This record gives sequence, C-alpha cells and structure tokens, in this order.
Amino acid sequence: MSDFFEERRVVITGGAGFLGGYVTEGLRKRRCKNILVPKIEDYDLVNIDDIVRMYEDMKPDIVIHLAAIVGGIGANREHPGEFFYKNLMMGVQLIEQGRVANIEKFVAIGTVCAYPKFTPVPFKEDDLWNGYPEETNAPYGLAKKMLLVQSQSYRAEFGFNSIFLLPVNLYGPGDNFDPASSHVIPALIKKCVDAIDSGADHIDCWGTGNVSREFIYVADAAEGILLATEHYNGSAPVNIGAGFEITIKELVEKITELTGFTGEIRWDSSKPDGQPRRRLDVSRAKKYFGFEAKTSFDEGLKATIDWYRKHKKMNIEYRTRNDERK
Repeated sequence: MSDFFEERRVVITGGAGFLGGYVTEGLRKRRCKNILVPKIEDYDLVNIDDIVRMYEDMKPDIVIHLAAIVGGIGANREHPGEFFYKNLMMGVQLIEQGRVANIEKFVAIGTVCAYPKFTPVPFKEDDLWNGYPEETNAPYGLAKKMLLVQSQSYRAEFGFNSIFLLPVNLYGPGDNFDPASSHVIPALIKKCVDAIDSGADHIDCWGTGNVSREFIYVADAAEGILLATEHYNGSAPVNIGAGFEITIKELVEKITELTGFTGEIRWDSSKPDGQPRRRLDVSRAKKYFGFEAKTSFDEGLKATIDWYRKHKKMNIEYRTRNDERK
C-alpha cells in the first residue's frame, strides 16, 4: 500500500453518509492522517459563503465530492427542482472555490442517471452525450453531468486537476431504508423482511419488473473511487461498476429467496419502470487505475439483508426499552 494519502489533507463531502463512511474507512486503512468531513450542521454546501469558509477552515489538498441530494424514482418525481438546483450548486461552487484555493485535486462523483435513456448496452463513457436521460431522474442526472463539463473546461483553461467518476447503483450495509427515498434494493429488502415479521401474505412492487439494472457493492465502489483519486489524472469520465445486469423481476426473486419471503409478489404497472436497461462498460477503470469489483452479488445482498435485520431488531429493542421507562 502506497503512502499517497498519508500526509495529504482530504475533504470528503458527504463523508458521514452511506458511501462516505466506506470511503473514510478506506482512507484510514491507507493511513491518511487528515480526513476532514464538513457536516451539514456546520457547512451548507449549497451556500457559497459556507463553501468558502469550509475551504478556509479545512485547507484541503484533495476534495472527494460525494455529497448529493438523491433518492429513488418516487423521490426524483416529487423533487426534480430541488434535486437539480442543490446538486448543481453544490458541485459547481465546490469546484470553482477549489480552483480559487489552488487545491491539488478535485474528485467529482457523477451518476449513472447522467446517461441517455436509450444508451447502447453496455454503457460506454463516450455515449454520455448521445441523447437525453431517462425523464424521471433527468434533472438529477444533468446537474451531475454539468460537473463533467466544468471539470474538463477547468482543466483546459486553468490546468485544474479535476476528475469525473460515474458509479452505478450502490447497495450494501448502512444503505438508506426509508421508503420515501430509498433505492430499489433496500426498498425490496425492507418490504420482504417486514412482510415476514408482520405475517403479510404479499408485497407490492413498482413497474413491470422487465427493466434491468446493475449494482455495485458500496465497499467496492469506495475502493474504485480511492484508486482513481490516487492514480487517475485524466479528463475523460470513468465508469465505476460491477459489469453485470439483472432484471428487477429476477432481483425480486433473488431477494425473496435470500430473505425467506414466500408470499405473493404484486406488480403495479401503473408505476414507472425508469430506464429500460443499465449495465456499464467497466474496461476504462481497469485500464486507467486497475479497478475491478470484487464482491459477488449474492454475498453483498446477504450482508445487506443481515445488516437490516440486525438494525431493525436493535431499533425495536431500543423503542421497547424507552416505552418501558415511560
């Protein structure tokens, strides 16, 4: 393991979040002595004054920008304006102030939602501009894609070292299981486990189940980001993925099997499916910085299910103890 991170001051926006926790843990394993996480209570990264103050206070060498306003299809449909504005303003202003502060490197994290709706599969980075994103998450995807434009133009004009990475859908222990904003894997795990615990005889699933998705285990995604941070200094966008796809119907069947749910699956085809297919071409990440996802899908799902069951039990026990004290 190299000493690249050991003496550098690394700011991780969103470092207290799902992916951020794994990135900070990866930095600790790399002996990074100065891991700095701007908490929302102290710095509103949509606000330019707070961004300037964050740079002055933390004096980073490297910024890894993970912070984002995100959610599943439902959340994207309900908050397109908020998702566009806040994600755009955070990223654009962080990059500009990073340039002003003359930091060594900025790592911008994009999203698979930036790809056109009908991108040929597997998604190649060169196809990013060949169409409009899927409508339900286009505002979020386009806000993130503007950071690629900014990164490339700042490199061309100012020599600013900013890279742009495109992770596919994440999952794993510590994911967001809130039904109002969760993505598909935690949403399905919660539905199945909760149905078993309550004795329900069915679960409801959005769409037709015919669309496909790719998923990467969060610890693998964090490793890819850190490898790129250390080794990649190019202008071209790079996919971070696992290189496989599974239909939502197959995903539901897999999660019901792993959780032990045996009830009926009811599909609500009035709800949107989202993008028809998603699978990334991951050859560029392997070529440029030697990244390949390591965690098998079944292994990752089992770990995520176990985490949810454990924390659900802990929360129930905590609430029960509090109720007994009243």
